[in-house]
Amino acid sequence: MSDKKTSGLLFNRQNYMWMAVGAVVMIIALLLMAGGKSADPNVFDYNEVYSTRRITVAPILLMVGLIIEMYAIMRKPKATDK
Repeated sequence: MSDKKTSGLLFNRQNYMWMAVGAVVMIIALLLMAGGKSADPNVFDYNEVYSTRRITVAPILLMVGLIIEMYAIMRKPKATDK
């Protein structure tokens, strides 16, 4: 028999904290990608649609958020002897 008590949760508190951090980073990235609507639908503003923020920064942040999520899922909790 095992002396460990199971709490019924799949992950521990640290895993859920890392998952929340990853989710916040991904939400920020999606907010950075949003927008670009022109007041006049007949005018195309190249600099607005293809800005560095939307094409470079936001996708990098999205990838960082996904990597944080993978870390949170794969992270093994440290064994505590209490």
